[in-house]
Amino acid sequence: DFVGAIRKVAERATPGPLLSEFRLMLKEIAVGVTRRQALVNMSRKLDLADFTSFVSAVTQADEAGASLGGVLRIQADEMRRRRFQRAEKLAGQAPVKMLFPLVAFIFPATFIMVLGPLVFQLMHGGVF
Repeated sequence: DFVGAIRKVAERATPGPLLSEFRLMLKEIAVGVTRRQALVNMSRKLDLADFTSFVSAVTQADEAGASLGGVLRIQADEMRRRRFQRAEKLAGQAPVKMLFPLVAFIFPATFIMVLGPLVFQLMHGGVF
């Protein structure tokens, strides 16, 4: 079941903030908090949009009696799509962010390297 899968993840995963939250959720379930409430508590603590939508989908599937496997597949596809869209957005912003360093530092250095010898020759030797 779902709690068993979370328990396996908590046992085998590398330590980190998400793992400690999973362990805390398992402790809450062990003392009698419902799985739904433990997930909602975890979602509030993490305050991540993707995790909140995941918890909403899981709790709705649980209430409706739908297959959790199908819901998890749909959620995985949705999260992948959102992550790809965020990456595309950041990639679109990269040229704008690179513009100032290019104009302020790289272009002047390039002009000095290219035009410096020409200016030096004109100042000290006249015409070529």
